[in-house]
Amino acid sequence: MAKIVVLATGGTIAGQAAHAGEGVAYQAAQLNVQDLLQHIAGLQDLLGTDTLQGEQVAQLDSKDMDFATWQALAQRCAHWLAQADVRAVVLTHGTDTLEETAFFLQQALAAAPHAAAWHNKPLVLTCAMRPATARLSDGPQNMADAVALARDARASGVLAVVSGQVHAAHAVQKMHPYRLDAFGSGDTGPLAYAEEGRIRWLRPPFGWPQLGTNPGLWAAVQSLPPEQWPWVEVLHTHAGAHARALQALAQAGVQGVVLVATGNATVHRALEEAAHALAAQGITVVQAPRCTASAVVRSTAAGAAGVDADAVPLLWHTPGQADAGEATAALPVSKARVQLLLQLLGR
Repeated sequence: MAKIVVLATGGTIAGQAAHAGEGVAYQAAQLNVQDLLQHIAGLQDLLGTDTLQGEQVAQLDSKDMDFATWQALAQRCAHWLAQADVRAVVLTHGTDTLEETAFFLQQALAAAPHAAAWHNKPLVLTCAMRPATARLSDGPQNMADAVALARDARASGVLAVVSGQVHAAHAVQKMHPYRLDAFGSGDTGPLAYAEEGRIRWLRPPFGWPQLGTNPGLWAAVQSLPPEQWPWVEVLHTHAGAHARALQALAQAGVQGVVLVATGNATVHRALEEAAHALAAQGITVVQAPRCTASAVVRSTAAGAAGVDADAVPLLWHTPGQADAGEATAALPVSKARVQLLLQLLGR
């Protein structure tokens, strides 16, 4: 007999509206973790001989996600994943920043010096696009799918399951503001489908990145007060872009900037020149593509202009041990900001 721990943070999945026909004007983060577990039909059949334990870590709308909650989640996930009798952790979350939290937890937990204790365990995030009071709320089914994924022998690393699709933490993105199938992984596609309490894998899960390699980062995530975490800002490059925006951020004390690049990772020359000036001041500036449906394509010619000779560097997802066959891919902006934050934290 093993245990699955459910950590709750609020979000739409715990939301309530004035009536069952309302799917937009509602209050997120109203129900607690025990309320959520009570609404999963056939839960005991899904669990088999396993047991569930719930814990309320936070209660907020995920648009308001903050570093203090991320720190608490990293601590609680590490605590439970390290327990020998815990099979997996399921995390309920709002939809707006789920992709950021998933990537943060994947990278932060992998840095822990004792991360080998959970090398074969999954951390599964799920959510809902309709509040719990909706006529056809998707939360209970997503929760059931998360439990099924948590119990699957092949599952490991940080995964998200929404609307029957399983996504990797580095690839999942919210693509639609309203539809139930709001999440995707670009042209990478889902890893698996959740079907009738079973997981049908399309390709092997990625698992955890290389484990235990950055104890300094883990120490900062664990104990550095959140108000002292680095300030990393996001700025779009666009027609008529001006260096004033970057210069103002530098003067205000920013420590890192992610430029949201146009096209196949291109940056307006005014911002590119300003980025060089910021780099000379010790401020890290990177770029991330705003075209998220597909990967950035790099030139194969040595010394060719374009993304292989970036004046403003891209941040790349590098395959880990379990996904060695996966091509490197430029991180989308939501992940690039998290990656830069963690790089600065780990210094």
